[in-house]
Amino acid sequence: MANNSPVFITGASGFIGGKLAERLLAAGRKVRVLARRPLPELEKLGAEVISGDLDDTAALQRGCAGVGTVFHVAGRVGVWGPAADFIRVNVHGTFNVVFACREAGVPRLVYTSSPSVVYNGRDLAGVDESAPLCSAAPCAYPTSKAAAEKIVAGANGPALTTVSLRPHLVWGSGDRNVVPRVLALAKAGRLKIIGSGRNKVDVTHISNVVEAHLLAEQALHTCNLIGYKGSGPPGVGGKAYFITNGEPVVLWDWINELLRGVGAPEITKHVSLGTAYATGGVLELLWRVLPLQGEPPMTRFVAKEMATDHWFNISAARRDLGYAPRVTMAAGTAELITHLRRSA
Repeated sequence: MANNSPVFITGASGFIGGKLAERLLAAGRKVRVLARRPLPELEKLGAEVISGDLDDTAALQRGCAGVGTVFHVAGRVGVWGPAADFIRVNVHGTFNVVFACREAGVPRLVYTSSPSVVYNGRDLAGVDESAPLCSAAPCAYPTSKAAAEKIVAGANGPALTTVSLRPHLVWGSGDRNVVPRVLALAKAGRLKIIGSGRNKVDVTHISNVVEAHLLAEQALHTCNLIGYKGSGPPGVGGKAYFITNGEPVVLWDWINELLRGVGAPEITKHVSLGTAYATGGVLELLWRVLPLQGEPPMTRFVAKEMATDHWFNISAARRDLGYAPRVTMAAGTAELITHLRRSA
């Protein structure tokens, strides 16, 4: 049975949340979004914008009133910043969303998590959802997202079914963060290959990420129809799923493919992981002690992420959600290069 209920999206000013809102509006769904700034583009498409953030419990309750699904996409991202900020937004903010869902009687919650919740500082090659959540990392992002995921899983029950999605390195036309930032650093001559340069990663096209969110919502809707039985709800309720393109790439080869595509010099210089990691530690200390504005040009977390394998087994998402990446790496990369050329 199709689900056409109204939805509430947090984080609609971001890449994933915005594209999700557009997709739902195009499908004729009633969409309400939470944002800290005006979103005229989404309003023109028919979205109702509620001004507020994840600290604003009254705004969250207004957003949740009368909807069938909440997509909690908002969060503090990044590799630098006070741990308290990540905890406030990612942990306390998620608790506030869950509370608002319960108060309003929302039956479904889809949470946008991150594969970094299983960060362990080493290669992650083909790992699945049995990997333990991380409890320590060189920055607060992974641990705060892991804590938030626990809140979402713990909230799952007869009245509110929940699921967490872990999309990895989301990219595509409209991305203002991942690919543009890497390309800007490369063009400025500030990027070097860390380690061997042969590490494989999963990167995920935005269209596939949006599709995964819609499939997760439908799976939870099915859970609601079947009903809560025994010690837990059927299907996907309370679970987490890795979401990727299912085509791991050699990270530095893919970055150089993009650079060639836009007519920029490829990255050829190397630095060892040990050197990059040590440099990151020193820079982090300087940024804390002095303190300096912005974020360090290298951190320990970034050094590890850029030099180790990070690709994941998506069999569970294929099985439970019916997820199948629709936009391939080849098609998505060609589309992105065309977009970048036009935007230059």
